[in-house]
Amino acid sequence: MKQRRAFSVLLLVALALSGCEDKMKPSVLTSVDSRLLPQQESANSDIVLSDSGRIRAMIHAGLIRVYDGTRVTQMSGGVRVRFINPMGELTTILTSQEGSVDEATNNLEARKNVYVVSRDSVKLWTEELYWDNRRQLIHTPAFVRIVSPREQLQGQGFESDQALENYRIFKVTGESVPQ
Repeated sequence: MKQRRAFSVLLLVALALSGCEDKMKPSVLTSVDSRLLPQQESANSDIVLSDSGRIRAMIHAGLIRVYDGTRVTQMSGGVRVRFINPMGELTTILTSQEGSVDEATNNLEARKNVYVVSRDSVKLWTEELYWDNRRQLIHTPAFVRIVSPREQLQGQGFESDQALENYRIFKVTGESVPQ
């Protein structure tokens, strides 16, 4: 009986001492630069761009990533932008696969399968498009195609107000139907 008791005490002491060993610390990948990782990520989220209390654009994206050092918000997984005029009316809707917003200026860049449609049924297709928040202009140096009720145009380079009411295509080809 004394041997059993001594064995039990010895076993308890051994278990207690084995619990005091150093725990393994998780390994840290030294090859990954933390400055390249997003500080924030959000899925199926919205961004509202405003100036002096007026909403200029409302953005919905499948995935939003915010990076610390760059002050640029990256969007992917489908991007939908609704542009609002100074009277608070919806003027155009832009969709693309991805894009980014400069946090300092609220300027927007849309990339990959960019499609814009205005409330007047003007449609624009391109692969990259930029929105200048301060000037309320959209522009691109890339190839564009525009279809409106009165014309079908395409060309290299484009500039317009965000409502697609007054636009210019540089190096234009296409046809215009006289009214």
